[in-house]
Amino acid sequence: MLTLLHTSDWHLGRALYGRKRHDEFAAFLDWLVDTMRQESADILVVAGDIFDSAAPTNQAQALYYDFLCRVAAGAVCRHVVVIAGNHDSPSFLDAPGELLKTLDVHVVGRKRDDPADEVLVLKTPDGAPEAIVCAVPYLREKDLREVEAGENATDKETKLLEGLRAHYARVVEIAGERRGDLDIPLIATGHLFTAGGKTREGDGVRELYVGSLAHAPPGIFPARLDYVALGHLHLPQAVRGHAHIRYSGAPLAMGFSEAGQQKSVCRVTFDGRTPTVAHVPVPVFRELACVEGDRETIARRLEALRSAGQPVWLEIIHTGEAPDDGLRAHLETFVEGTALDILRIRNPRRMARFLAARQSGENLEDLDPEEVFTRCLEAHAIPETERAALRETYREACFALHDADVPTAVKS
Repeated sequence: MLTLLHTSDWHLGRALYGRKRHDEFAAFLDWLVDTMRQESADILVVAGDIFDSAAPTNQAQALYYDFLCRVAAGAVCRHVVVIAGNHDSPSFLDAPGELLKTLDVHVVGRKRDDPADEVLVLKTPDGAPEAIVCAVPYLREKDLREVEAGENATDKETKLLEGLRAHYARVVEIAGERRGDLDIPLIATGHLFTAGGKTREGDGVRELYVGSLAHAPPGIFPARLDYVALGHLHLPQAVRGHAHIRYSGAPLAMGFSEAGQQKSVCRVTFDGRTPTVAHVPVPVFRELACVEGDRETIARRLEALRSAGQPVWLEIIHTGEAPDDGLRAHLETFVEGTALDILRIRNPRRMARFLAARQSGENLEDLDPEEVFTRCLEAHAIPETERAALRETYREACFALHDADVPTAVKS
């Protein structure tokens, strides 16, 4: 029997409306170390987005390296496999790779020139192979396709999906050759958006490729794989009913849209090549709550939370017909001296009225960055014949901004 724990999307260093969450991340990593011991984990797989930024803070880095020191070299489990996600800097993660490998911590930050370098043969203390991992990181657009003149959105999406499929096919082919007739599991990782994947509004999950959704069908993963450990989506879920292809989900609620959601890590127990998957619930280290309604409803809910005496970070959404003048001052006075902390107050009705006064029928949700850019083109009377090229350049610039690989030397 072989036990693997699968987690992802830690987003170390992430703040919530200006509030630092260092203590929560530290508490989660402490819990994960204890859980690895309790579950007698042989392998830990972290499927990307270790950090929230390509230039993680010193505190976030300290959490990461302290965790690896505690669990590596057989102190808690035999093998640790870490891949980069779209939030991570590939060069930053790869920089200490050779040193970490001596501790049996395998880090793959970027796509390797030789696909064989993404194939890890994990061995028992006596040197016998016990599992093979295809450690495929987040694959950037430049890793998957060549840009050609005259491409349309369909061409791009087709090339992206073909690039994903071809890369997994090649890496898994090499892994299969190395496994041969051994009765050991073949595992793959990935950080991508699969077709039919479930998200929640406001969870911070973004599309990964410019000009295309490029949601990958389950069929890109070769059938010989025994388990696929995925990252990127924050809701724990199997991929279209494939029990062996899973997102572990984020271990902490990344925003108020995830408040009350049960977080977990995946425990995968292999009997030979056959996996049995279960969810290990992650405790709530800081409660988030979204309180919505008119003044009276909000007051009743806050009174109940105040009476409970537990620390809670709050989002208040006022939906009443009556004006909310003075609401912020009233609520802040109400929670003063309690364990309640209001991070955000918003009034969708007021914003909708404001926008309606500017443009009939418009609401806040309509204003995405591309719409703003389109209005800028209109305001400056840019000829229609030039707009398509400018929009595409703008999309590429936005994507490059989010997808930049920040050099290791950069610190925030």
